[in-house]
Amino acid sequence: MIGQDLGGAAASVDAAKAAARAADQVIADLRAGHRGIVVDSPPGAGKSTLVVRAAQVLAAAGEPVMLVAQTNEQVDDLVDRLASGGPAGVPPPAALAIGRLAAQDYVPSPRVRRHESVTVSTDAGALLLCDVVVGTAHKWATVRAGAWFSAWAVVDEAYQMRSDMLLRIAGQFDRGLFVGDPGQLDPFSTVDIDRWAGLTWDPMQSAVAVMLRHNPEGVVVRQLPVSWRLPPSAVPVVAEAFYPFGGFAAGTAPGERRLEFLSVPLRSDDPVDTALSLAAESGWALYELPAGHTVRTDSEAVLACAALADRLLQRGCVAFSEAHPGGAVVGAERIAIGTAHRDQAQAIRTALGPGLSAVTVDTANRLQGREFDVMIVLHPLSGRVDATAFHLEAGRLCVLTSRHRHACIVVARAGIPELLDAYPSTEPVHLNVPAKFPDGWEANQAVMAQLTERRVRAR
Repeated sequence: MIGQDLGGAAASVDAAKAAARAADQVIADLRAGHRGIVVDSPPGAGKSTLVVRAAQVLAAAGEPVMLVAQTNEQVDDLVDRLASGGPAGVPPPAALAIGRLAAQDYVPSPRVRRHESVTVSTDAGALLLCDVVVGTAHKWATVRAGAWFSAWAVVDEAYQMRSDMLLRIAGQFDRGLFVGDPGQLDPFSTVDIDRWAGLTWDPMQSAVAVMLRHNPEGVVVRQLPVSWRLPPSAVPVVAEAFYPFGGFAAGTAPGERRLEFLSVPLRSDDPVDTALSLAAESGWALYELPAGHTVRTDSEAVLACAALADRLLQRGCVAFSEAHPGGAVVGAERIAIGTAHRDQAQAIRTALGPGLSAVTVDTANRLQGREFDVMIVLHPLSGRVDATAFHLEAGRLCVLTSRHRHACIVVARAGIPELLDAYPSTEPVHLNVPAKFPDGWEANQAVMAQLTERRVRAR
């Protein structure tokens, strides 16, 4: 594991070497024939790149590969990457015949249609001659017994996959590679799940949790050590708050990424401009509204999120990075605003108006796996009178604060640390349920401790 205190160009070189060694180790594990392999990954560590490479290696050995993702967007992305030969456009070891297992109402996206090597079918039996078959976990669960069997299954975003879904497809493969981010959101349910807590067959366990629980000695666990998304300014904050037992390093060196504002002069007395400048300089800013208990769609917080995005574009933000050393304009499509609830997201979209419709505004659940240059976050605990388990969940805040390549601005009302002190974690403790670390209370306190040093008070 490489540390977080590496500096200069040597840091990015060492990070690249460490990442390559970790990926090579996973490929060696595949060839060694382990029954199960779990790969833990921090945000932006190249999970999909590893999944594509693993599928190519396994397919080159002559066995059909079952590739499982959690959403249709993820499936289409993997199909595109496989058919293109990987993110860098490098041809795969051999021309792969790729199957896209789909539902009856699925309409192939342009990313899928443009590849002649891809066959789309609702029937797994029609894809038996394909080298790699990709589908959602829900679709694989509908395949009738005996219609498909593979020596290997590769599961992407395995921490988002429920254990009952794994049970439904487990008979279709012999060995599995499970790749995911342990700091992100757990599988989600709209029904009460306490009735199953602590039971070995609890369906709300993640696929990884149930694998490790039932195979304490038969599963190899590896870790990707580098985030290529998060800048060096973000890694200490995110790693301390959400990955206390498995730190990671940034793939870029300090100073390799920076934001500059070119078009509109700074208004020195405007807290919005001050927050944007602070975020550009340090990678973080806390835009703090006056303390108060509000309704969920807090109008002041909504307008603040919209104002930050609008002003960011007005000032002509340019991002310099390893991908664009000469700079690239940060357009509306490279900005995201994240919330905890859908009604908050809708209120912000309305506040932005049609002129800023390209700005992505969505909940943490839907932003998971995505990447932007600048992230604006409406803190889940902002303006609340209590701290419920939903709003305290560490994975939700982790997703919201780990989508950015350059800067993250958190909008919140004052008083969150005091709220956390008044409402320590009171969730019931269930027998046979391992304690989750970090818990949401601890993670929120860690993030707020860092953000307080970069606070800009709104008028």
